[in-house]
Amino acid sequence: MTARLPKTTALRRPGLLLRAARAGLAAYARDAHLARLLPGTDPRRDPQATLRRLREMEAACETARRARETGYSPSSHVSVLVALLAETRMHARAA
Repeated sequence: MTARLPKTTALRRPGLLLRAARAGLAAYARDAHLARLLPGTDPRRDPQATLRRLREMEAACETARRARETGYSPSSHVSVLVALLAETRMHARAA
């Protein structure tokens, strides 16, 4: 499990984006947050799949940000980052 952590901790994103995500960690409500981001999934059943899906979502947000796509949403990107950081921390503590 810890072998996957460096991918998340090595994120290179704009400082403002990461500061916003870190600030959002205090208000992270796992059930509500993940139900909105990953509807129809049970993160308790397969936490690794949850992390994998969050990484994929964040990568898609980052690609859209870099390409300056019109559909890119900074608030959605921050929301995904909050969940990714919180879930990664949770799994790191469990390991």
